[in-house]
Amino acid sequence: MSHRCEICDKGPRYGKKVSFSHKRSNRRWLPNVQQVRVKDGTNSRKARVCTSCIKAGKIEKV
Repeated sequence: MSHRCEICDKGPRYGKKVSFSHKRSNRRWLPNVQQVRVKDGTNSRKARVCTSCIKAGKIEKV
């Protein structure tokens, strides 16, 4: 599954996980992407949209 929003193009962020002993290892933070039915002109289609775009009203759900 692609972790990328089709509206704002938000994707994974990368960084380090720091343990108690201060060892560092790679990790990534994934955006909360949902598959919703979106109105596309007169038709509707499924799109992967992050929850911040859904809440901001950037899409029109069917």
